[in-house]
Amino acid sequence: MKSLKRLFAGSIAALALGSGLALAQSYPSKPVRLVVPFPPGGAVDLIARLIQPKMSESLGQPFLIENRPGAAGNVGVESVARGAPDGHTLVINTNGQAISPAIFKKLSWDATDFTPVSQLVASNLILISSPKLQAATVAEFIAIAKAKPGVLNYGGTGVGNPLHLTMELLKLTAGIDIVAVHYQGDAPLFTAMMSGQVEAAVVPLSTALPLVKSGKIRALAMPGARRVSVLPDVPTIAETLPGFESSSWQGLFVPSRTPRDAVDALYRGVVKALAARE
Repeated sequence: MKSLKRLFAGSIAALALGSGLALAQSYPSKPVRLVVPFPPGGAVDLIARLIQPKMSESLGQPFLIENRPGAAGNVGVESVARGAPDGHTLVINTNGQAISPAIFKKLSWDATDFTPVSQLVASNLILISSPKLQAATVAEFIAIAKAKPGVLNYGGTGVGNPLHLTMELLKLTAGIDIVAVHYQGDAPLFTAMMSGQVEAAVVPLSTALPLVKSGKIRALAMPGARRVSVLPDVPTIAETLPGFESSSWQGLFVPSRTPRDAVDALYRGVVKALAARE
């Protein structure tokens, strides 16, 4: 009897091991859907398109980018939370992935619905203003805002995302009253700023840098802890408001219950994609 039990246990273990090996060898077995919960052209979309070809090359299947913007990224995130936990549906998101469950009362998902694969980048943000606004420094911007409470506005790309919360932190720290105007992505926000419809905004450095260097928008300060090498003359907000600091990151997530072998394969693909020098 004991020998039969041992035989049965051994058979179950062999089957489990065999299924795990089969998954590791066959994953991915079809094209992988990579959801970007923001419009094309933004910082998250840019990172997705940078890693996409290397991920496809590494894992041997196409990675298909699907932009699903809306509700500060929550629309796209929800679609992945409901996806099959087989490693063929992913989402790339900012630290809004961790923030949203804390500030939105009615979400159909929470942090436990996802397994993290990897952080992709630590993102620098930048405080910018329209060239039409007579403010070249944070101090000048604060002075104008205090002289005209409730008159100036700032652009955003979603309620509750890191960019919006950084501007709200600046309002609170500086004691100013400026009005939020939200846009469907970085591109329309930049267009509005260049025309003078929007006076200020906190945006990803990666998307703002070409416009800053061309003089189409003005760099006021960096919300992060230190200056950045690509704009060494732009001070931090903390140089005017000591202690101020805000930053962001982007990461890759899969639905919870995705097999560990698939998560590990994706992680290895990310490592290769980020290590590529092209």
